[in-house]
Amino acid sequence: MLRLCGLIAVVLVAALTSFDASADRRVALVIGNSQYREIPALKNPDKDAEDVSKTFRLAGFEVFVAKDLTKLQFEKQFRNYLAAADGADLSVVYYSGHGFQIGGENFLIPVDASLKNAADIEVQAVKLDDVLQQLRAKSKIQVIILDACRNNPFPRKDYWLRDQLITAGNTGLAQVKSSLNTLIAFATEPGAVAYDGAGDLSPFSSAFSHRALAPNQEIRTVMAAVRRDVVEATDGKQVPWENSSLIDEVVLMRRASRPSLPPVLEKVVPSGVGPVALDLPEPVDVDGGSITVSIERPPALGRLLLDGKAVAVGEQIDGRDLPRLKMDVPKGVGAPEEVDMLAYATHDNWGGQAQGIMVFRVKDGQGAEGEQIVASLETEQKQEVLERGIHITGAAEAIEDREISVPVGVGPVPLKLDFPTRDPAVSLKLASYPATGTLSLPDRALSPESSLMADEVDLLRYEPQIGAAGAVEVGFEIRADSSSSKPATMKLSPSVDPCDQAAGEPLDLQGVVPGLLPNEIGAEAVKACEAAVKAYPDVARFRYELGRALLAAGKVEDAKKAIQAAADKGHVRAVFELGYLNATGTGMPVDRKQANGFYAAASDKGDPYGMTSWGRALFNGYGVERDTGKGLDLLLKAAAMGHTYAMNDLAAIFTEGRNGVPADPSRAVAFLKAGVERQDMYSMNLLGRNYLAGVGVGKDPRQAQGLFQQAMDLGQPYAPASLARMYRDGVGVGQNLDEAQRLFELATARGDQSGAYDRAALEMQKGDKADQAKAVRYLAFAVALDLRKELPGAQTALTKFGAKTKAAALKQLRGELKSKIPANGSLDDQLVKAARAVWEQANPRRDLF
Repeated sequence: MLRLCGLIAVVLVAALTSFDASADRRVALVIGNSQYREIPALKNPDKDAEDVSKTFRLAGFEVFVAKDLTKLQFEKQFRNYLAAADGADLSVVYYSGHGFQIGGENFLIPVDASLKNAADIEVQAVKLDDVLQQLRAKSKIQVIILDACRNNPFPRKDYWLRDQLITAGNTGLAQVKSSLNTLIAFATEPGAVAYDGAGDLSPFSSAFSHRALAPNQEIRTVMAAVRRDVVEATDGKQVPWENSSLIDEVVLMRRASRPSLPPVLEKVVPSGVGPVALDLPEPVDVDGGSITVSIERPPALGRLLLDGKAVAVGEQIDGRDLPRLKMDVPKGVGAPEEVDMLAYATHDNWGGQAQGIMVFRVKDGQGAEGEQIVASLETEQKQEVLERGIHITGAAEAIEDREISVPVGVGPVPLKLDFPTRDPAVSLKLASYPATGTLSLPDRALSPESSLMADEVDLLRYEPQIGAAGAVEVGFEIRADSSSSKPATMKLSPSVDPCDQAAGEPLDLQGVVPGLLPNEIGAEAVKACEAAVKAYPDVARFRYELGRALLAAGKVEDAKKAIQAAADKGHVRAVFELGYLNATGTGMPVDRKQANGFYAAASDKGDPYGMTSWGRALFNGYGVERDTGKGLDLLLKAAAMGHTYAMNDLAAIFTEGRNGVPADPSRAVAFLKAGVERQDMYSMNLLGRNYLAGVGVGKDPRQAQGLFQQAMDLGQPYAPASLARMYRDGVGVGQNLDEAQRLFELATARGDQSGAYDRAALEMQKGDKADQAKAVRYLAFAVALDLRKELPGAQTALTKFGAKTKAAALKQLRGELKSKIPANGSLDDQLVKAARAVWEQANPRRDLF
């Protein structure tokens, strides 16, 4: 009879407590820009961001929160966010701050924007469409929420937008066409102004934070409720608006979990001895909140009592009172032993429900045997109280003062706490949630109000936030009932893998570090990345970084295999790298068409390197039919992501005016200054030339000298020659031919063909004192390094020297080589081949910069 009753109970519990487990990846970026530097500050956005970020954390999102971002800070934070959003089910961007429209394009305004010049919008503001396109390349569903529809505070009216000067709108944002599975919400209707409101929060942000926490509400229902609240709060002056092309439901505050209960419990209850404590454990709502309990099937053999009062069928009691529930069985029942059952239901605030079962063995409590039963129960109860105290203490000791290192960018990492108990009465409530990163279980993300059952603790995982370096604390309250609990705190320390440190790439939207240029990759990188690939075979980033390290070490064939493997596993920068190998003929014949295919694929996935190379090819018609408009647009998008190579390309286009794009030197200078701000050594050299010539800026040789020196110190190959010409010609500095000579030789060593040519010319200017063999040497270097045939005069000058002088220079070059090269071809050909071999011997690295 008992076995049958237990079987029925198990089936009943299973039927009432099953639900679909899910742990979708949901990532939110929340920005509040208040403290503007060039225009009046805004009152609410900082507080809006704080409040909304808490809302998303409570909803179980991984949240990146940022306040008062400059343009550079935005680029960095957005890249970190995109790396976290890679492959996410839902990505959200919430922005509160200044924004306005130009020609139907919406722009978000960083706090350091001045927007005084026509080109400033491209280098100082953030185009909303660029943000949306990046999200589309990363996630399944995109949501952008904008509380940015304030008046345009800048006095200038016209700005460059691609190849045209466009007048800026005075108020509000423009309507945006959303792509499939996207929702874009505005604080007010297109072209209208949103208000800061009288309180700490804007009317829109306040309404959103309140309504978004409604459990299991689809986002379009949430936004409709927000609209009603804002219309009411502003007397109809502000009407929130959204464009939606969602085909999947988006629920911000999920409450799929049910109150957690132990499996079927059994209890011996003696009759005729008065109320007996049932010792039912307190139910736990793992999502936070209170729980009520109702009796669905009372025991037939006795009465249920709570604090001496009978509990009726269907009566609601507080979940915290369940451990105090008792059962009173009349005298004479249970002889012989009888079986009874209690079924109760738990209900949370969100509509979740679970069923609990307790099966009784009722025995006669009279006589000697009954006294033994009662004594045994009392001993058992004392032992249970003692054991639970031990469990709680042991659990606290297992967590307290633990410091766990957690690698960044490898997904959720099991914490392996080796929790000492699985007692169903023991639970852990999160007392303090980590400031960054995400705690989760395999079936759900945890929020600041979550609880875990004892048998779930060993499944606890943590994923550090990309870009957050400091340790975070996690606090728990460990309890077995409402009267006994212990606190415990542990630290989680994000750690960057040695492979990322040694071979991470700049602007890698699936990377976790600022990155290194190829010439900065050291010899230890290969070993570090081989270890990372072995430890994390499914993380494509490590395979790509191994490929970078192998290329730097000159192991091209092995590098190609690693890069291809990374591309096959979905690493986008590896796809670009395959294009670069094809374009440069590294380890394979040059194939521009194949290279463009890889560049286009990487560009479509939002990679700024891919955008730059594909945009450059389209703009100039390199191996593809020219499309100036699309090429320019891609270069502008890459520059907006912080890619300085794109900025330098754009500067060249705007300096000269190419393919129908009008020349505007001041626009070119704006991009070069943006590159310098990002410490790009090529931008420094180019901007120095502008200052020297007075192109787009006033002539300023001192500024030029400082920029050339800074670029040279960073290793830029052409800056030494730029500075050398100033010393050679006495422009802005005292003439110093010895210093010019030294700098031209340094430029040659770095691969600058023009520097080599100028060094040869400087030697010949010495007249009778000239070392003609040295002049021939540097002319040979000029021709050898001039792969694009930009210096035909170097080859012509070389042919004019006599055979004796050339033979002397050739002998010297051959003497510097560690291995012989074939002595065939003309004397000039041999000189050029020897010079090239000497340079490659000193610079064995592919793509130094």
